[in-house]
Amino acid sequence: MIANTLSIAGTDPSGGAGIQADIKAISALGGYACTAITAVVAQNTLGVRSFVALDPAFVADQIDAVLEDVRIDAVKIGMIANAAIAEAVADRLRHHGVRNVVLDPVMVAKSGHALLAPEAVAAVRDLLVPLSTIITPNLPEAAVLLGRPDDWDTGSMRAALPALQALGSDWVLLKGGHLTDSADSTDLLAGTSGITAFPAPRIATTNDHGTGCTLSSALATLLPRMAVPEAVAQAKAYLSGALAVSDALDVGQGHGPVHHFHALWRSTG
Repeated sequence: MIANTLSIAGTDPSGGAGIQADIKAISALGGYACTAITAVVAQNTLGVRSFVALDPAFVADQIDAVLEDVRIDAVKIGMIANAAIAEAVADRLRHHGVRNVVLDPVMVAKSGHALLAPEAVAAVRDLLVPLSTIITPNLPEAAVLLGRPDDWDTGSMRAALPALQALGSDWVLLKGGHLTDSADSTDLLAGTSGITAFPAPRIATTNDHGTGCTLSSALATLLPRMAVPEAVAQAKAYLSGALAVSDALDVGQGHGPVHHFHALWRSTG
């Protein structure tokens, strides 16, 4: 059975992040992608120019339109934009009793531009995190969720996991990519089986636009098929492969996209 995955997120017209990256990752891993758009974003590989958040009632209507018709096996939540949209999304997901929810708490784009209103952090933390099977914050996002300084090392990453788990999700994948004092990038998974470290070598490339979107949508696609730790391992392996050959793509002048279809395209030449 092919898994149907719903992505609730913002757009990226350059194709490397957001809904567009989600569709590519879901498809590359053998899933069928459905979408509900929360915001229309004017961005490219150089940065975000502006975005327009959609009306929360319209976001809710998109979610209803999908869930009232299509069997959805997993949901990925990305850019939420504001508190009203967070409330609408939480209400609809509760109403439909969805499962296998992956929350990527998108707050800042790769370029540093804010993608979440400051007053919306509490809504994401209090309404969406408890509905999630797993959350996938990077270190700056984890600092915001916990209201702590954005200064981390491997010890403080591990120490923060109980507080992140206490926010209400079943699992937490704390991503360590922002720790740059090591040749490896280690993510920590905390859940019912304790803490598992997932080290991976850093890949020297500037084509890293949309890595968080790609990982979370890959994870959502895999969750209906396997246990969480195995899904994390396979999602990370997929992302590592997409990063390793991303230089085969020639897209943009800034942070280019990862190669979502690296395992499917016979030639990138």
